[in-house]
Amino acid sequence: MRSMPFCILLSSLLIGSAYAQEQSTSLKDTYSKHFSIGTALSAAQIEGKEPGTLGLVKQQFNAVTAENVMKWEIIEPVEGQFNFAAADAMIEFAESNNIKVIGHVLLWHEQTPAWVFQDAKGQPASKELVLSRLKNHINAVMGRYKGRIHGWDAVNEALNEDGTLRQSNWYKALGDDYIATVFELAHQVDPKAELYYNDFNLFKPEKRAGVLKLVAALKAKNVPIHGIGEQGHYSLDYPELQQVEDSIVAFKNTGLKVVITELDISVLPFPEPEKIGADISLNMQLKQEFNPYADGLPKAVSDQLTEKYLQLFELFLRHSDAIERVTLWGVNDNQTWRNNWPMKGRTDYPLLFDRKNQPKEVVPQLIKLAEKAGK
Repeated sequence: MRSMPFCILLSSLLIGSAYAQEQSTSLKDTYSKHFSIGTALSAAQIEGKEPGTLGLVKQQFNAVTAENVMKWEIIEPVEGQFNFAAADAMIEFAESNNIKVIGHVLLWHEQTPAWVFQDAKGQPASKELVLSRLKNHINAVMGRYKGRIHGWDAVNEALNEDGTLRQSNWYKALGDDYIATVFELAHQVDPKAELYYNDFNLFKPEKRAGVLKLVAALKAKNVPIHGIGEQGHYSLDYPELQQVEDSIVAFKNTGLKVVITELDISVLPFPEPEKIGADISLNMQLKQEFNPYADGLPKAVSDQLTEKYLQLFELFLRHSDAIERVTLWGVNDNQTWRNNWPMKGRTDYPLLFDRKNQPKEVVPQLIKLAEKAGK
């Protein structure tokens, strides 16, 4: 084997040293003084089918949430038959790498099997039967992971956009006190786990007011709720930062922890602005006018994305006394649900790492932002 010329060897060593130095600084390390930095993992990523992703997660994040594999339709698709394999694998990965786990989700009106609300004849199940199934589900899932999960999104998206209670199957089956029931059942199973109410568009004054009303009612009954999860499904041109800040301050004033739970920033135009949010039931036919960056993201738009992320993290850092965690809803742009909502087949770029798990320009800037903030 021919020896490597000294100049090339030296250059290689310098490059390797610079790379190692660059890799020694991560999002999780620089933000650890302020709040945890989390991400959501898909089933394929948990199973190691996406090369490099778990290594990236280990390097950059100190909290993980299951994107789908702990939702009811996945973990208990048939009554009494549980599919724990992917959830087990995620928790084992997290524990072996000192990453805390967030459970998602105990109760949601979406991705819940129809059998939960039906009796043996296919008719609407009685309140007693639905309540029994809810209790069994929480006991089985939370019981399996007791002491291993830091916190749970106990109830997800129970409010309408005007702040009123959503008339979901859960509401119809159990009545307007079902939210308190979930928190109480969950706390009984794992008293040390934090329990959150989680929802989108909480920057809107009407929905914010609905959450504040809900929290006040729960606290008045001494229901064990520990935090409010504010989903961050945002876009380049919404929401106004002041609205986001107003909600963070309002939630902080309840005495509960504030968690940014599902952060992503879409760069794509939205077909019906009045329906902006995260309602997964929204499904529209793909039109190319709403998929303008299929071949790549223009520099000008990428710069807008960078600026929006920096503005948001500046805001989060200002309120780090209240914010416990900021979780990105996905590791990379290939995984993001934004590619398929509200139109399947779009190409979006809403996360911090690209489709090849490479950091975007904003990542080192976010790290510098945290270093500058100190604490």
